[in-house]
Amino acid sequence: MFYGRLMGVRDTVMAGIAQQLGHPRGLRGRLVGAALNRGNRRFVRAAAQAMVQPGEASVVADIGFGGGVGLKFLLAGVGPSGRVHGVEVSETMINQAAGRYRRDIAAGRLSLHSATMTQLPFADGELDGAMTVNTIYFVADLDTAFRELARVMNGRGRLVIGLADPEVMAKLPFTGHGFQLRPVPDVIDGLRSTGLAVEHRQISADPNAPHLLIAHAAP
Repeated sequence: MFYGRLMGVRDTVMAGIAQQLGHPRGLRGRLVGAALNRGNRRFVRAAAQAMVQPGEASVVADIGFGGGVGLKFLLAGVGPSGRVHGVEVSETMINQAAGRYRRDIAAGRLSLHSATMTQLPFADGELDGAMTVNTIYFVADLDTAFRELARVMNGRGRLVIGLADPEVMAKLPFTGHGFQLRPVPDVIDGLRSTGLAVEHRQISADPNAPHLLIAHAAP
């Protein structure tokens, strides 16, 4: 009986962690955001570098920006003449980013939006680039999300999807609580079904390294 209670407590804790990762809220959400910034910094930087076109004034977006470190990389990447959008479902993360990047918001270089990946606040072809890292696990209707992402990209833009290796993720104790772990080839097929060409790479030579799917208009 004691073991059963212990496992019940563990499941409750893991479910809480999973919920906060998918939708950070309150003080715990802020702590999760800080942890995401530290743990995903290299991954997010690699996604930003793969997406931003050097030397071009761009309008780009970080969709599901979480702790907000990606916004920093994108603001640096597009330079003073570019513009960055941040999209999030978590008001806690939006409010945190609004304080952290208030000067960029005041200067008109950064705009923050409360929205989902399946209903983006952009016109057709408005973006030169978009990235979303460690988010698709929380999207039930990925086909609709990918069609929406393809809609807002213009013909010269790049869309970068970042996802951890699903076999690695499956071994983590919290991913059994609401995470949708999809094989990488299935995610690639979903992007291609929207008419995009897809390049697949990993951020290092480690076979368990996170994946980057870099999509653009097919030639």
